[in-house]
Amino acid sequence: MERPQLKQRDSLGPCDAIQNRFSAGRNYDPAIVALQFQREQFQRDSLASSKSSVSWSTLDFPPESRPPSLLSFTSYGSNASNFSNSNPNKVSMSSRSSVATPKLQSRQMSPVPPVFKRLPQEIYDCVLQHLRVVHLDPLSPSCATCYLRDLYSLALTSRLWDRAVRAQLYDTIWIVGNDSHLQQKKYKMKHGVRLKLLRRTLRERRVLGQYVRELKVPDLQRRDGLVSREGSEYLDLVASVVMACPNLERLVGFFPIYQHRFDRLRHALSTRRKLKEHVWIVGDNAGQMEKSRKELPFGGLQHEQGVAFLQYHEMWDSLHTLFLHSLSVGVLPHELFVGTFKRLPSLKHLYVSNFSADHFNDLTLQALPVLHSLHLQDLHGVTDDGLMRLASISSLHHLRRLSLINLEVRSLPVVSRLFWNLPDLVRFSLVQESSPELPVGGFAMQPVIASSSVEYIHWDVLVPGSANGNLAKSILAGGFPNLRKLRAPSDHHGVLQSVCIPRAQIALASDKYSFVQRQAVLPDKNRYMRNLSAARKAAQERIEEARTSVRFRILVDEDGILQEAYDINGFLGMIGSRIVYSLVPDLPGSDNAVIDVLDLLDSGKEAHVKDGCTGMWNNHHPVGKRWWSHTERYRYRPMDLQKFF
Repeated sequence: MERPQLKQRDSLGPCDAIQNRFSAGRNYDPAIVALQFQREQFQRDSLASSKSSVSWSTLDFPPESRPPSLLSFTSYGSNASNFSNSNPNKVSMSSRSSVATPKLQSRQMSPVPPVFKRLPQEIYDCVLQHLRVVHLDPLSPSCATCYLRDLYSLALTSRLWDRAVRAQLYDTIWIVGNDSHLQQKKYKMKHGVRLKLLRRTLRERRVLGQYVRELKVPDLQRRDGLVSREGSEYLDLVASVVMACPNLERLVGFFPIYQHRFDRLRHALSTRRKLKEHVWIVGDNAGQMEKSRKELPFGGLQHEQGVAFLQYHEMWDSLHTLFLHSLSVGVLPHELFVGTFKRLPSLKHLYVSNFSADHFNDLTLQALPVLHSLHLQDLHGVTDDGLMRLASISSLHHLRRLSLINLEVRSLPVVSRLFWNLPDLVRFSLVQESSPELPVGGFAMQPVIASSSVEYIHWDVLVPGSANGNLAKSILAGGFPNLRKLRAPSDHHGVLQSVCIPRAQIALASDKYSFVQRQAVLPDKNRYMRNLSAARKAAQERIEEARTSVRFRILVDEDGILQEAYDINGFLGMIGSRIVYSLVPDLPGSDNAVIDVLDLLDSGKEAHVKDGCTGMWNNHHPVGKRWWSHTERYRYRPMDLQKFF
């Protein structure tokens, strides 16, 4: 018998690899081998990528290595030469079940874990962030109560969601508005029912208190006019919640007046080492008479009161934002300002307003630490000489944002010196009634004011003078190459508007419903007014007036004969400018351009709710009213303190 000749091949297929596994004395059944090969390849593909899946009925091979007789067969006892090639890419389910041995049937695939168990933490954070935007967007009909309720529902779905939601649920806690009447009746309390329940939860599960970074509580003292006893009890309740949050960074929406008396809330906040923001609303020293203030060592305070105020700042190594606002009779001497600045090594953003000349003056300016943002407002002790020396302080050369509100700077060279000596300045605001002028008889070359780093200027000089013209000439002379936005509510004659990008529309649709329907120029005492609605109306009138005149005329002639003539109406602005003329307020919906500390302290909207959220915006749910409804509450939106700089 002749021995068959072997043919040399360039490559081996899967069938050759399988045949090599069997010795000459063992039975080689192609059907069983095919199933085993498919099963092993499925396991390899599953281990190689958890995102890919392989079906038993559609297992494909590369075209060059696909064995035509390996994937389809007709009978259990047939050999490789009798295989069918009708469907080389699939193995029928009936054939696979008919040839499977008991050993193969006993093997079961391990169950694939659910998809959400293999998701990374970033996917959970993305879903939760989107949920926060949906509920707390300024235009959303929802509120903080609805948002927390959705987070609570997610936490109940599984342990994985509970771990993901827990940080979001307790990281930022907002308690807005009044407690429900059912809670007040159940716990027999007039105020603070939800605060008491929160305190109980944080005390029983201390690990949850470590998540809390931001806490918002209702401002009941200023809102409901609580008497002294009830107000003290409420302060103690808030203090107990603060003590249960060791990693607290900010307390928002609740700023009680500090009258240099001991209370547990200030003591509790002074122990939070990670506190990053704090607002002081300083009141009078109620324990002292006006006649005895001059005799006290701290200008109206006893020595123990001054020491106690400074001790509150001893542990605030992480504090970077500090607000110091005085009421009409607030007492905070110069020595306490200096001592406070020395105890805050991380202080970067400082807001000081409404202090008398005896408390905050030019001498206090010299003690300022290294800052990135500085807001000075209604400080009668700050003069032009103090601002001139402020510009030469080396510690403030890295200042990026500077606001001078109602300081009545009289000399324009002071402003020019500030721009020149602050190379990192990006944002500058000047609001005052009088116009800063150049020295009489002096000669100044343009640009009088210049800065290569400033990107935003708010320039609001109520009474017209040469300041607006000098700023416009400085812009035309290239003094502000990086300036991109200019806001000038008191640009009565459009001098600054003319050096910005031409705009077709400045007035808003809501301006016609504004309560202020008067013109920007009024007679006698009230000749000029500071109002954004009136400023937008005046700017729009200047644009419409410019359109009535012809700016360009295009003539088309042919062989010296005029064929067509086109007139292009005028516009207000400068072609090629990169400066946007803006009259949009810092706080949406406000008629005041610059945000004020009174906007931070205003709790009237939370107290007197009009068209608040009751949870019924989602009442299309089958059990909407029973599940979603809650006490009507104000749609609270967080106010970033960085908007004040």
